[in-house]
Amino acid sequence: MPSYVVRSQARFFVDKLALVRGSLPLVDAYLQAGLDALGDATRMAIFQKLASGPIAVSELARKLPVTRPAVSQHLKVLKDAGLVADSKAGTRRLYRLNPEGVSRLRAHFDLMWTQAMASFQATAEMKTPGEKHVKHSGRSRRT
Repeated sequence: MPSYVVRSQARFFVDKLALVRGSLPLVDAYLQAGLDALGDATRMAIFQKLASGPIAVSELARKLPVTRPAVSQHLKVLKDAGLVADSKAGTRRLYRLNPEGVSRLRAHFDLMWTQAMASFQATAEMKTPGEKHVKHSGRSRRT
């Protein structure tokens, strides 16, 4: 949204979005937070266990070599990163993967994979100067 700066009766239009766009690369804050969160081995283990379905904190703590309060702290980091959601089930809170956060990570890695494969293909298809394409017959050279 454009903003205006008023100085001594003169108005100046300031396009804040253009200023940010011109000096900084676009960064998806939730993507970066998700990647940072999964950089911890315990959080990655929790994330992987949640892939099988909703789990309560106490059940996660029994399956991991960390305390229940530590699991809760790790779940908070994952939730703040948008990778985990929770819901109340009676007296317990069940945690599950957040499909939006997982989709964001998947889209990021799909794009990286596509770019890497395109680069690999371009490199593999490049011919160096003076290189001749040698066509091999279907026969093996072994005798």
